[in-house]
Formats: sequence, structure tokens, C-alpha cells
Amino acid sequence: MDPIRHQRATRSRGARRTAIGALAALAISTLGALPAAADEKHRVSSGETVSGLAVAYGTTVARIVEANDLDSRATIYIGQTLSIPGSAKATSSSARSDATHTVVPGDTVWDLARQHGTTVAAVIAANGLNSSATIRTGQTLTIPGSLASASSPASTGSASSAPTTTASHTVVAGDTVWALARTYGTSVAAITKANSLGASAIITVGQTLSIPGATDAGTAVANGTAGATLATPSNISSFGTSTASHTVASGETLSSIAQKHGVTVATIASANGIKNPSLIRIGQRLTIPGSVPTGLVGDTFAGRTYSSGIVASANQNKATLLATDVPSRDAMQSLVIRTAQQMGVDPALAQAIAYQESGFNMRAVSPANAIGTMQVIPTSGEWASDMVGRDLNLLVPEDNVVAGVAILRQLTRSSSSLETAIAGYYQGAASVRKYGMFADTQRYVANVLILMERFD
Repeated sequence: MDPIRHQRATRSRGARRTAIGALAALAISTLGALPAAADEKHRVSSGETVSGLAVAYGTTVARIVEANDLDSRATIYIGQTLSIPGSAKATSSSARSDATHTVVPGDTVWDLARQHGTTVAAVIAANGLNSSATIRTGQTLTIPGSLASASSPASTGSASSAPTTTASHTVVAGDTVWALARTYGTSVAAITKANSLGASAIITVGQTLSIPGATDAGTAVANGTAGATLATPSNISSFGTSTASHTVASGETLSSIAQKHGVTVATIASANGIKNPSLIRIGQRLTIPGSVPTGLVGDTFAGRTYSSGIVASANQNKATLLATDVPSRDAMQSLVIRTAQQMGVDPALAQAIAYQESGFNMRAVSPANAIGTMQVIPTSGEWASDMVGRDLNLLVPEDNVVAGVAILRQLTRSSSSLETAIAGYYQGAASVRKYGMFADTQRYVANVLILMERFD
């Protein structure tokens, strides 16, 4: 019997509605530990995942998927024998050491894990990060099991031998810096720095980006010459190419105006003949080419107000989804059920979360930039991508659901109770562990438990 269904079957319906269990520390076993003393072959046992095996053996999800020709969901079965490349035999613990890294604008946990030859899960565990793997500029992180030297932090396994160059990319609707970094085989930080994008890493349709460190293979994929295509909705229009007008208010700078409209300082300066970006005046009317629509998403949710950069990204994603064909709510519900069944997650739980988060609305975007039916923020999307072993585009309905269900799967496997797993989806597992459930989290958990009765 499915572990979640067994847990639910042993609890009375009335008790389930009111039960919000006592919190216990979330134990993600083996995370951050040294690689297991492993053979090159592994026989799959109940409850194991490719992500967990990658951590245990000191390798990566992508390498296990490739070595075993797994499907896009990294599906494995009890009793299956897997080849484990880059295991403890090939990489001894003496070749690894803990490293420290100070976060700079554009860094993500996924990029850092790749650069240091470790995993997202290991970095999350070592630093007590929440389920969204949120990091901030200036934060010092411990990178367990790092293979990268201090003098060459970006050297990682086979990536170091791949031919690299500086590519040029013209932004199209649906592009994000994170997706481009993965496509071209480089990092978010490298693209952000090369194009002076700032901490929000906002890009606009039609903008030309310099992509440093692009691998030949990545460039071939991006150009469509490697037999691969990127998953992009079929009818995204020319969103982001409109021209807006802005009247300068007291306290505004060209940088803050650019961030608000989702464009670069250079774009505004060029369009308005501004030679010195620091010299603008109150009441001055500026032309903003390629402005991202505003007002589609507010800036406050559940009493929390989000930064202008996050809200600008949320507005951009909302506008993209509004210009895109998306499945109906009924179709999204069916997709949630099917995906949950395929990934071994209780469909009633997945449906309850999706309904509570968005009402099965694929066009939903929150001020926190939580996207789509499953309301996944981009950093959580990166984590989910690492867990399933492939890139997930949160604007694509199928990928959005896979991301949310993958996160649910990990939370239910690593949490002390169903209630704690549900709370972790809303509040963040590390936050729940540290602070307990906030009042709004308790209401969220109670609502989801009741909704599970409806979808059972």
C-alpha cells in the first residue's frame, strides 16, 4: 500500500480534519554525508529515488539518468539494478572537502552544486535552507563534498573539458536567465555578470544577451541543431515588446525605474538620449521600450510585501501565461491526477494542494512569483528539476505539475507526518522545523486535509 494512503487509512476522518501533528525535525537521511562505500551497481529498494542515490553515492541525478537511459521523469523500480557513475570508487572522500562560498547576485543553489560537483540536496541540508532553497546575496554557504578547487570554483568533472565560447542570444517570450544558463551549459551568475542584469536578473523580449562559457553542445541545442527542441507553449505572442511611458517621481532612479518595468538601464538611457544615467529629474517623461506590463499581479500576499524585482518577474510571467493557450481547470486537474499516479504521490494530496494553491488555474501567479497550478517559485523549480533529472519550465503546464508533485514527493518522504509535509509545501520545510507552523500555515494544513476528503 502507498505509504501516504496507509497513513491516512489508519486515521479516522474526523481526526484527520483537526489533526495538525506536533512538529519533529525533518530528517533527510544521508544528505551532506560522505559518499557511501558503493559498488558500481545498485539494486533499488523501496522508497529510493535517483536524487537520494545521487547524494548517497556522491554523483549527480543527470549522470545516473544518462548511465541507465532512464526516462525524463528519472523513473526507477524496486529490484532494478542501476549503474552508478562517479561513485565513491571513482571519487574517494579524500578528493572531496567542504568549501565555503559567499553568494553573489545571480547565484542559485543549483549552479553552485554543479560548479562544486555536489548536489542541491547536500547544499540545502548543510546550510539548513528551506524547501525553496532560498539564498541571499552576501550569505556564506558551506558546500559539502566539493570537488572544485578554490582557484577554479567552476571546474566540474566533464564540464571542464567541454569546449566553451561566448555565444549571443536574443531573448524570446518565455526565456529566463536560469533556463538559458542550463541550455547553454553555463551559470546564472556568469550571464548576470556579463550583461549587468543585477540581482533580479530580469530580461526582456528582443534583448540580446552575451552568454559567456557556453558549451558547443549547449549552443547547438539553443540553435536547434542538436536534434533537441525547447518546450515552449505554442502561441506565446510578442509579449514584452510594447512601449510604455513613465513620469519620474521623487526618489526614483533610472535603476529603480528599469527594475519596475523589467528592462535594463541601458535600454531606457538609449531610448531617451540620456548620457548620464544618474541625471534624471522629477516630472521628466521617459519612453520605456519593451516594458513589462504592471498591475497584473499585486505586491502583497498574506501580509507580506514582495520586492519590486520579484513582482516585476511575476507580472512578466502572468502576462506570458495570459498570452498563452493553457488547459482548462478540468484538464489541469486530470493532469495533476495522472502525474501524481506516475510519480507515486497520493492523487488526493496532489489535488488538494493544487486546488488550495490555485483552484487548478494554470494562469495563476502570486506576488511571490509562484507560478501556475502548483504555485511553484523559480528556485523551487530548480530544486524540482534537479530531483527529476531534467529542466522544468514552470510556464509549461506539464512541467509545472511535475515540479509541484516532485516537491510533494520529497516532502512526504522526508517529513515526520503528513501534516508537516503539507506545511512544508506552504511555509518551507526548514522554516517549519525552526519556527513551527505559523497561524496561516495551520489554516492551510487544515484546509488541505479537508480537501483530501473531497478528492479521495
